[in-house]
Amino acid sequence: MKRFWVAWGERYLYNPSLIQKILSVLLLPLSWIYCLLAYIRYLRSRPKSFGIPVVSVGNLIVGGSGKTPIVVELAKHFEKPAIVLRGYGRQSRGMVVVKDKSTILCDVIKSGDEAMLYAQMLDSAMVIVSEIRERAIAEAASMGCDVVLLDDGYGKHSIEKLNLLIAVPTPNPYCLPSGAYREKLWSSKKVIVMMERVDFKRSVTLKNPTEKMVLVTAIARPERLDPFLPEVIEKVYFEDHHFFTQGELEMIVERTGATSLLVTSKDLVKMSSYKKLNISVLELSIELNETIITTVKDYVNAAKN
Repeated sequence: MKRFWVAWGERYLYNPSLIQKILSVLLLPLSWIYCLLAYIRYLRSRPKSFGIPVVSVGNLIVGGSGKTPIVVELAKHFEKPAIVLRGYGRQSRGMVVVKDKSTILCDVIKSGDEAMLYAQMLDSAMVIVSEIRERAIAEAASMGCDVVLLDDGYGKHSIEKLNLLIAVPTPNPYCLPSGAYREKLWSSKKVIVMMERVDFKRSVTLKNPTEKMVLVTAIARPERLDPFLPEVIEKVYFEDHHFFTQGELEMIVERTGATSLLVTSKDLVKMSSYKKLNISVLELSIELNETIITTVKDYVNAAKN
């Protein structure tokens, strides 16, 4: 049932039917109130410096936009980066140092899938999850990091930072609950808007391909994968951040006769202990425009001085 409502909600926000469009219009008064409250919250905020450069990679909408590979690519350009994020889907609370400069300190259940992916992909990066991002930034500064990369930080208006904003096309331009926007791009807020195929390009490598693959994934808006998919015999979608059990994955293999499960790197971190499963992996990488890289480096260097 939960999977049904998640899929319904994604269609409502990004590819609405006629009935869903009518519902969206009926909910517009609530959207105006929501957007007004978000604007007031923005106006009342006062950006604070934490003694360390902070670069945010975010978007304005609910659902996925591909922030993770961009953060990974940016982190590679610094010696002592820290990745700070909320840790959606984790089964823990408070601040957790997932990885110090060399060692992963907890499991994926405590860290969440995105944080563990960062920890595994970036040898020199510290990774911290916390509902209170300011606390995690202060911790990164105390541990000697030279820059904080904030995953999904546009709305954290009280933090002094460089804002990179990924543009995500949507036919529904309204704030919640009529549309997908958590808040608008306020005219007085300085941001760098990043356009796909202009400021960054995505590419995918397929590892361990087999003859009969079933796509199994738990990411937001999984249809984003379609342009990169090889031929698959079926697609099975779970809600974002879902923790797979070995039993449910084995049932998918048995039902479909698949020779492997095709997953993303984000899904894979939650399956690494399931040794009996044959896994194929879609590894997504990003090529960033040199102008973006230079802009970020210039900001970080100026903030240090």
